[in-house]
Amino acid sequence: MENFNEEYIEIDLIRLLKRMWHWAWAIVLVMIACGAVAFSLAYFVITPKYQASALMYVNNSSISVGSTSVSLSDLSASQSLVDTYIVILKTRLTLNEVIERAGVNYDYETMCDIIDAEAVNSTEIFKITVTDEDPQEAERITNTIVEVLPDKISEVVDGSSVRTVDFAVVPSRRYSPSFTIYTIVGLGLGFLVSCFVIFLREVLDDQIRNEDDLLQMYNLPMLAAVPDLIASKKHAGNSGYYAYYTAVEEKEKT
Repeated sequence: MENFNEEYIEIDLIRLLKRMWHWAWAIVLVMIACGAVAFSLAYFVITPKYQASALMYVNNSSISVGSTSVSLSDLSASQSLVDTYIVILKTRLTLNEVIERAGVNYDYETMCDIIDAEAVNSTEIFKITVTDEDPQEAERITNTIVEVLPDKISEVVDGSSVRTVDFAVVPSRRYSPSFTIYTIVGLGLGFLVSCFVIFLREVLDDQIRNEDDLLQMYNLPMLAAVPDLIASKKHAGNSGYYAYYTAVEEKEKT
């Protein structure tokens, strides 16, 4: 309920919370409906995507074979090479060869979009991930990259190479969309929408039902009230009022 003053509008939060509690059952129903719609979209409408990943190790030739000690500078050099190798991976020459060997119907730009590479926990091991709608194709592209990348790196960077730590396998679970996330988002939207509708309904309600509404809306005292005897008989204990507010009329005249 709003307080219609000339300077500001006051909203009774306690009354608003009571109204929301009164319509709690409707809020729950709207949340369930929106959650069900979001889950149905994720399950039936949105095309699922799968991810296949492989791990590769950066081999720095400055570290002698059989050495029992590795300095921090050696590790830092290996980690810096990870970024260099990722750049080589995303080059047009490398990806065009991957497309040819894997036998996929992708262009260079599409291949860049579905391939991601990053260092694992700031180590000299980096992870190559391919996201595709076909799980077998995601695995095939990832393992093709593992085959092609070492030769491309050796052509560009002298004294360094990569070794395969783990090959990709066919993913058994979808990567996206997430049923849980979609359902939670749907429930949250249902809660917000239903609360917003109740809020608007309460704020825009300017009906005067009793003397308390008069005080809240116009900040004017009640001069007299005529009891509604018919309403009193129909609703025992909840007597209604047909009130005649002289103060309101006086204010409108001025």
